[in-house]
Amino acid sequence: MARTVELSTQLDCAADEAWDQIHRSALLQHIAFPLIKFVPRGATAFPERWEEGEYRAWMLLLAVLPIGWQAIVISKPEAKGAVRFLRDNGYGPLIKRWDHWIEIAPENATTTRYVDRVTIEAGILTPVIAAFARVFYGHRQRRWRALAASDFHALEK
Repeated sequence: MARTVELSTQLDCAADEAWDQIHRSALLQHIAFPLIKFVPRGATAFPERWEEGEYRAWMLLLAVLPIGWQAIVISKPEAKGAVRFLRDNGYGPLIKRWDHWIEIAPENATTTRYVDRVTIEAGILTPVIAAFARVFYGHRQRRWRALAASDFHALEK
């Protein structure tokens, strides 16, 4: 049985800035760390900017414990008015369905509403993984808020 986890937060940046940043693979690595570290599976690195398509990643819990691989399947569903979406309809051997929708909506010229919504199917592990997802997305959103407050300086090259 599937479970859905949803968390939202407010970012101190314009929606266009959040939308631009969400496409950077460096952002995923930064906001997930150290709970999960994603390592590209295979010889090629993640692209600098996510494009629609499938990417495979090894996942390391707490940045060191291997927990298997996951497909990151990126798409950009049609916007609804000013609300834009990025979707990762991922899967892997442990988690059969990780359907993650990111919603970015302007609240005003300098503030953005950011939502993580993920539907998870992982057999008997679904409740445990859903509980972890709640912690994981709370962590990610804290890291997002800190990045936005610093004008994304931690991601500068």
